[in-house]
Parts: sequence; structure tokens; C-alpha cells
Amino acid sequence: MFGYYLQLALRSFRNSKMLTALMVLAIALGIGASMTTLTVFHVLSGDPIPDKSDRLFYVQLDPESMHGYVADSEPSRNMTRFDSETLLREARGKRQAFMTGGFVAIEPDGARAPFFTDARYSSSEFFDMFDAPMAYGRGWTKEDDAAGARVAVISEETNQTVFGGGDSTGKTLRMSGSAFRVIGVLAPWRPTPRFWDLNLDGFESLESVFVPFSAAMDTKLSRMGSMSCWGESSGIDSNSLNAPCSWLQYWVELESPGDAAAYRDYLESYSEQQRTAGRFQRPVNVRLRDVRAHLDHAQVVPSDVRLQVWLALGFLLVCLVNTVGLLLAKSLRRASEIGVRRALGASRRAIFAQVLVEAGAIGVAGGICGLGLALLGLWAVRQNPSTYAELARLDASMLLLTFGLSVTASLLAGLLPAWRAMQVTPAIQLKSQ
Repeated sequence: MFGYYLQLALRSFRNSKMLTALMVLAIALGIGASMTTLTVFHVLSGDPIPDKSDRLFYVQLDPESMHGYVADSEPSRNMTRFDSETLLREARGKRQAFMTGGFVAIEPDGARAPFFTDARYSSSEFFDMFDAPMAYGRGWTKEDDAAGARVAVISEETNQTVFGGGDSTGKTLRMSGSAFRVIGVLAPWRPTPRFWDLNLDGFESLESVFVPFSAAMDTKLSRMGSMSCWGESSGIDSNSLNAPCSWLQYWVELESPGDAAAYRDYLESYSEQQRTAGRFQRPVNVRLRDVRAHLDHAQVVPSDVRLQVWLALGFLLVCLVNTVGLLLAKSLRRASEIGVRRALGASRRAIFAQVLVEAGAIGVAGGICGLGLALLGLWAVRQNPSTYAELARLDASMLLLTFGLSVTASLLAGLLPAWRAMQVTPAIQLKSQ
């Protein structure tokens, strides 16, 4: 029967080409606008490390002075160097790492000009904890951390730019006047967003160079990111171990919810110890959020993107209302035809199904046209200077959603016209002929 209903729908489309074109256009415009904004939202709100996002936790303590204290307020987003190194040394999680962003001048050999790029200074377990894929070599070890070894892991892009690609492990990379030995080259990798440091733009490309935190401090590589200091901090090197400044990001990997609860207890106990020692002044106030909770709290998705999604869905609703009106007008024009079919034995259920098949066919056509409009819209988004713009591309899941949303929307729009069509009384229609 479906094939028969489809034949009737195609015949109806040929008999009312202009009305059909208007309905397809209405669906296409709504789908195109909705899928453009939904795709951008999907890209920006995705899980950057789905295999273990529920096992990676961002640590926050509250080491600041009582100046400006508000009860139950959010603690500092970053950690002090003293607390970071202490927690790392006590190693209560499966893995843990602290880090900060940096900015270095890379000095290639030969005729190539030096260039500036982003860097990350971290402790050794960064790569294992975040499942960083290695094309060549490895990350550094805890022993390298302790020794302040001048080693580096570089991105694929940096490897191509400086060394021409291939296995560059063992080669020397000069950065900001210091020589580092390359021990690892990352494979193509771009978690979106770059969740480990939301003080910086999370949608920028991966850092180009990774070096041990201890080596970065020894060679005085430039640091980049937010820093908050309090108390008697004037004249003190803000990067030093005992400086009253928070500027490091601390992550821990925990295996189970029970481990997470135990680790929170450990953080509270540690904070209380620091209060007793006089370092912390505020009441114990810790946060331990997994990756998704951390991203949600930081409101990583720009507010304008959220607004655009709601506006686009509202526009789709307007398009559906227009489609309902057009389908109703079409069913009224075909009342006599429907009456004849009813007189020849077609049931109300058959009439209802026929109109819904027709609406679904319009949805498929609207989805195809809407897909083209969505691709055009995403191309326009990629021309935007925002760092997330280049990520706006339709993947397989959004392609399926395009047609699913289009057909579902058209079927919903067809419910009222189908119900009205099945109410047609054959006798009245035959008398009017």
C-alpha cells in the first residue's frame, strides 16, 4: 500500500506544482537554518574524550586570603604551585598532572625564519591521562620531571614545519634560546574543546610544543594564561614555589565513583591541614568535577550560539505552521477526489495514511534542499574569524539528523490536514459534483 500511496502523492504533486514547491521551500528553509545552528552547537558541546570523561577530574582548592571572601563562592579556577606539587607528590589518583600554558619562539635550523607558537608545560602523566596518540617516540617520565630534563614532545604540524615530517625523535629543537631534545611526535589530535585549560580559548588548535614543567621553569620559558595573586605578593616571583598565586591547572584520573568520593575527602583533609598550618585562611572549599561537568560549569558553548539555536528552532516552527496551512489548503482543494475514494471503499485510515505519506514525501524533498542550505550556511560560518568557526562541518550523525528532523517535522505538519481529510463525507461531495 505504501507504494500506491506514494504514486498518489507524486500524481498530486504534478497537479499542484506551485503549492508543492512552496511546502518544500518552507521545510527546506526551516531545516537549513536549524541544522546550521545545531551542527555548530553539536561541535562545540561534544565530549572531547568520551572514553574516559567520567574518570578525569579537575581539582580546585581555595587558598586565597579572607579579603573579599563570600561564603560558598566558587574557589579559584587554578591551583598554586605549592599545592600542585604537593598533590602530585602524594599521588592519590591513578594518574595526575598539573600544567600551564606557554608561548615560545621556535628557532629552526637553516634558512627558515623563527616563529612564535603556543606551548604547554606539564608534569609527565599528561599524555597517558589524556590518551594523547603518539606517531613517534614517547612522552617524558617522572625521572625526566625530577631531573628537569630538556626534552620535548611536538605536534604533527610543528614536526612538519621544523623537520619536514617523519621521525624526528632525537633531533634538537631550539626554543627561546634553549635547546631541547625531541623525544616524541604526536599523531593528528584535536580534542574539542581543548578542555585541560579553559583559561585559554578552548577551540584553538592543539599546542605546538609540550615540555616538562620543571624544564620550562629552569629555562624561564614565557608563561601564558590567567594568574591570581593575593596577600603580600609584591616583589615575589609569581612562578616560585611559595608564591601566593594560583595559575596552574590540576587534573586527576580516578577509576570509580567511590575513588572520586575518597579523593574529595582527601582534598578536604588536605585543605584543613593547610588551614591549621596557616597557609589557607578560608573555610574548606573544594571542587572536583569530571570533564563534562567542568565544561558545563565553564559555559564553554558561547551564549550567542545557544541563542542562535533557539531562534533557528523558532523559525522552523514558523515554517511548520506555514506548511500545515498549505497542506490544509491542498486537502480542501482535493475534497471531491477524497470523497470519490471514500465512496469506492477507501477507509478513513487509508485516507489518513495517504495524506501522511504525501507529507513525508514533502519532508524528504525538503530535507534534501535543506541539506544544501545547511552546507551553505556552515560554509558561511567557516568564514567567521571565531576560533570555533573552522570546526563547523556536518558529520554523519548530523546528516542523519537532517533527514530525521525533516521527515518528522513534515509528518507532524501533516497530522491536522490528514485528520481533516479523513473527515470528508463522500455523500456530500458526490452530491456537489
